[in-house]
Amino acid sequence: MAVGTPNEIADIMINAFDQYAADGFNLIPAIVPSGLKDFVELVVPELRRRGKFRSGSSGRTLRENLGLKRPLNQFTRAA
Repeated sequence: MAVGTPNEIADIMINAFDQYAADGFNLIPAIVPSGLKDFVELVVPELRRRGKFRSGSSGRTLRENLGLKRPLNQFTRAA
């Protein structure tokens, strides 16, 4: 559980990401929906400022965003 200022929460999240190979976080705000709104408005900008939160995706699909090639179609025949 992380409690603190936006900077402190960003520090905790970045440390967990860098030190413990975290690949995501489950957010459970104490107060719904204002706790989630506060996180988005206060913590996310701090994570973006530090380069730890993307502003958007360049691809149109998850495959494009992950840089994955399209798999071969198993139903096509060789000519």
